[in-house]
Amino acid sequence: MAKVHVSNVVVLNNPCPFYTPFQFEITFECIEELKEDLEWKIIYVGSAESEAYDQVLDTVFVGPVPEGRHMFVFQADPPDTGKIPVADAVGVTVVLLTCSYRGKEFVRVGFYVNNEYNEPELREVPPSSPIYDKLVRNILATQPRVTRFKIEWDDKPGSALTNGAGPSSELAQHDNDNSIDQGNDSNSAPPLIGSSANNGDSFGRDRLSADSTSSLMEPPPTNFLGANNNDSLSSPMEVI
Repeated sequence: MAKVHVSNVVVLNNPCPFYTPFQFEITFECIEELKEDLEWKIIYVGSAESEAYDQVLDTVFVGPVPEGRHMFVFQADPPDTGKIPVADAVGVTVVLLTCSYRGKEFVRVGFYVNNEYNEPELREVPPSSPIYDKLVRNILATQPRVTRFKIEWDDKPGSALTNGAGPSSELAQHDNDNSIDQGNDSNSAPPLIGSSANNGDSFGRDRLSADSTSSLMEPPPTNFLGANNNDSLSSPMEVI
């Protein structure tokens, strides 16, 4: 059984100008004290065509993590526009929030992101070169895609079902109800201290789902484009 369950993710500063930092308020439950830190990442999918354009915006290590409910705000700078293909600058893409323990990813939350010009004239006749300071970033906060993986925690070696080498249909669960884990009720969520450590890891959008036939890059809800989505998500989900 997983020892950490993400119970809520609030997307802050949404919608906002393209160059505004990403901010996620993350609440999670830990069923027992962890021996090592949790590693969180924010990843921006620059193009649906190739994971080579994925950008790890920031990595933060959170710990020590005692038993109980915890909350922290994870902030990351916007993506490097020089690494985004011109054809993919405007429109719908994806941002990923992942968490790993001992180098093994056990949960991934993906959100649709719509980048749209803030002026009608630019929307009707888009410039050949993107004008990023005219773009508004809108994250579909209420409809995440959640994938979980069974990993080895602090138990004896060989007790887990996977070495964490990668997703598989037997070991990962892609949650179609678009909600976050149901955690144990608590009156407080003490903030944890994280230390930042950027790196150059890359993640493909196929990592959003354990099923290779399912992808977050499928069309988003039709009412997403042009809508304001500044809500949080906090609905229950079966925990594996």
